[in-house]
Amino acid sequence: MLRIGLIGTENSHITHFTRFLNVEERHPGVRATALVGGDSPRNRELAELGGIDLVVEEPQDLGDQVDAGIVSTRDGAKHLAHARPLLEAGRPVLVDKPLAASVEDAQELLAIAQRSGAVLVSCSALRFVPEIERFSPTAETGALRHLHVAGAGDPDSEYSGLFFYGIHHVEAALEILGNPVIEPGSVEVEATRTGDTVIARLQLAGVPVTLTFIAPGEGTKAPFHATAVLENAVIAHELTLSADYNAPALAEFLTAVEAGSPSRTPEELLSPVVVLAAIAAALEGTAR
Repeated sequence: MLRIGLIGTENSHITHFTRFLNVEERHPGVRATALVGGDSPRNRELAELGGIDLVVEEPQDLGDQVDAGIVSTRDGAKHLAHARPLLEAGRPVLVDKPLAASVEDAQELLAIAQRSGAVLVSCSALRFVPEIERFSPTAETGALRHLHVAGAGDPDSEYSGLFFYGIHHVEAALEILGNPVIEPGSVEVEATRTGDTVIARLQLAGVPVTLTFIAPGEGTKAPFHATAVLENAVIAHELTLSADYNAPALAEFLTAVEAGSPSRTPEELLSPVVVLAAIAAALEGTAR
């Protein structure tokens, strides 16, 4: 049995993973067996839901009691510290979006995984929504001329600002563009903020891209949406997340664990962080 430790249990995504693994048993031979964060009402709830007996305080306390880990901590700035003990021990880790909240942290995570040989997977659920495939250029539509992705994103979020929701915009855009590698320092961004709305304009793989982030309100949240302007067509779709939107990322992770190799290259994992860090830096510059 592959034993998985769950880190960042405050995140609702952990409920999904517990349901997939322990309640519905979608992946036979794989089970969530440990919770990190100590005794709390939330962990007691998850323990009851998933029949999980082991609860520890910190990720390093997992030791050899698990074979892999899922890090879902809401604040991406904590992902390096929370994933490090498992990665250094050579254990596979799924880091829920974002991989990290800085390029430096993301590079360190990738370096640790490379040194230890651990499988490291991270991805936004928007990469898997069915609408993404509809944006692929064809002979009839011609080449992509402009891409716009909009949705919720709050630069003032306590969870590292735009990184909490904004990584979805970036990863959806990169998926539509065919996952180009974006090198650190290569992105120039024009960012503006008006009230609750941030608009970032940049170029990715030679294509002009606009990303619109709208801060969630009281009981409101802008849906994710993409519009592609091509030579001979305009394609627009809401990017819909089903109730099981975390299932594809988990499946990708477990496939990578079984294969013993990551599903995405280090450059592909780093690129979304590079883009969003450039947007955050440009926005900070306009606020001075």
